Amino acid sequence: MTLSSMVVSRDWQEVSVLECILGSLHMDVAVESEPQRALSRLATSKIDALIVDCDLNGSGQFFRELQKEVPRTSTVPLVIMGGTQGVREMEESGAMFAFDKPISVEQAVRTLSAARNMILDGRLRYHRAGVEVPVTLSGRRKKRMSAQLINLSQGGLQIRVKDGFDASEAALVSFSLPGTNCGMRAQVEVAWADERGNVGIRFVKMASQMKHTLRLWLAQQYFAN
Repeated sequence: MTLSSMVVSRDWQEVSVLECILGSLHMDVAVESEPQRALSRLATSKIDALIVDCDLNGSGQFFRELQKEVPRTSTVPLVIMGGTQGVREMEESGAMFAFDKPISVEQAVRTLSAARNMILDGRLRYHRAGVEVPVTLSGRRKKRMSAQLINLSQGGLQIRVKDGFDASEAALVSFSLPGTNCGMRAQVEVAWADERGNVGIRFVKMASQMKHTLRLWLAQQYFAN
């Protein structure tokens, strides 16, 4: 799955540079030269990153309307600054990233990479990968039991257990990530369980290297879909 971006600018020389950089970061690029058209598109389309040229006439009004009218729960506004006016508008817009004009490729790559990572972190935090592999649960009384993994996220997993298993006893879980030689192990707690044997489990403690491995694996699954 590719991330999406929108560039709001009439500076076609700078836009061409941004298109090359964003393409190298595996981000689709839509370009709008009119702020009002950009607002309309944002209201109806899924945009992950928004890049606005502060030298564009109407950019100040664009930011004000953006904050009032367009849901921005998953949008990261990025501002191409154009002097002191751009700095002031960036502060008013609530933007988290900025770079100067004319664009320095090195600075833009660094800034856009940081933005992309933030967007991806937000996506992966809630992304659940469907997985069908066996897991082993260990209880507080050292009882061990096999179960079936249903889906997996950075925060935990859903499993299916057989009748007779007291889910509240689960304290440790271990499994292998599909397609890898990586064994995962974590301290857990049960978040919920139903009468059909489905159990939601939350990770409580996991080694930092395993967290990193899990995040990379989930990212691969995310972009493979």
